[in-house]
Amino acid sequence: MPTMTKKRDYYEVLGVGRGASEKEIADAYRKLALACHPDRNPGDAEAETKFKEAAEAFEVLSDSQKRARYDRHGHAAFEGGGGPSFSSAQDIFEAFGDIFGGGVFGDLFGGGGRRGARRGAPVDCEITLELLEAARGVSKTIRFRRHESCDTCGGSGASEGSSPERCSYCGGAGQVRQRAGIITLQQTCPACHGAGTTISDPCKDCRGEAYVLRPVEKEIRIPAGVDEGQVLRVPGEGEPNPDGGPRGDCRVHIHVREHPLFQRQGPHLICQLPITFSQAALGAVVEVPTLDGREELKIARGTQPGELIRLRGRGMPSPHGRGHGVGDLIVEVHVEVPKRVSGEQEELLRKLAEAEHKDVSPRRKSFFQCLRDYFIPDDDAGESHGERDDDKSED
Repeated sequence: MPTMTKKRDYYEVLGVGRGASEKEIADAYRKLALACHPDRNPGDAEAETKFKEAAEAFEVLSDSQKRARYDRHGHAAFEGGGGPSFSSAQDIFEAFGDIFGGGVFGDLFGGGGRRGARRGAPVDCEITLELLEAARGVSKTIRFRRHESCDTCGGSGASEGSSPERCSYCGGAGQVRQRAGIITLQQTCPACHGAGTTISDPCKDCRGEAYVLRPVEKEIRIPAGVDEGQVLRVPGEGEPNPDGGPRGDCRVHIHVREHPLFQRQGPHLICQLPITFSQAALGAVVEVPTLDGREELKIARGTQPGELIRLRGRGMPSPHGRGHGVGDLIVEVHVEVPKRVSGEQEELLRKLAEAEHKDVSPRRKSFFQCLRDYFIPDDDAGESHGERDDDKSED
């Protein structure tokens, strides 16, 4: 039987402590990704594995909500989805290419070279779902802003009657090379920022940028089982690439509203069920809520407070689709003690206490009876009556 590989602790992967700041986490990932990058280690399977492992750790620890879940539950927090999901190194380049902020590393490894033209920058938006929508999957309209080609100048950036000129600094190449010993580094031209051209008379509408910011609405299908903090990628809906490469992606950040009856714990749902003492002691059949509606649940005789009853397969589905399992509905039993009881209920409870040979508080006394007992204790009252009886006997 093959053995399953145990995932390493994410903090251990990045080599940081659990109290590390966001900057320390980003710096540690940047350093590790640079050392293990596939372009620097061609054909090295171990380096590529470490590269993916570091990206997985960074995706969780750089997100405050995911990090909090991981700190509480470890890797089990993402068993039902919502965690890292990189199928290839290209996914990592597209997800975190902007963390390196351009420069030498970004130009060399930011998605170009043997992987083709770099994508444009990603855009972000947020959407809030009800728990049932997250469980079933739903179509939603997302709204965000991205840059589109300027209609006035046709995307050239130059005003009417003029045109862009070849950059004199890089000669139109868009790149400049610097030699450091035996190593030649290629960087984006600082004068034209990689465009290869400069604009002396910019368009008034886009101010020479060739793009203007516009609102976008798009309907997307959100898969069943998504969780709070999960990020969905909509390919090709992000920022354009001025170099002619493909557009970036739109990253949809998922929020799920709290439910009045269910608490989510990864793929599982937890429901607190209040029952009476008699139901717990004698057993009963009660109704419990599920995602599919009401359902009868058998409470066994002698059920204890805090006992958990598991309904398998009644929790949240996996966002990865069929074949990845469905969580459970966990019913947590709470035995309620009434604050007020009727006269008949009190009689029955006192008979139960007598049968159990348990002491219980006496019946409630009136205020005047309590006052009389306070000033005339039972012992003193008994002695007074005794003296009077003795006097009478002597007579």
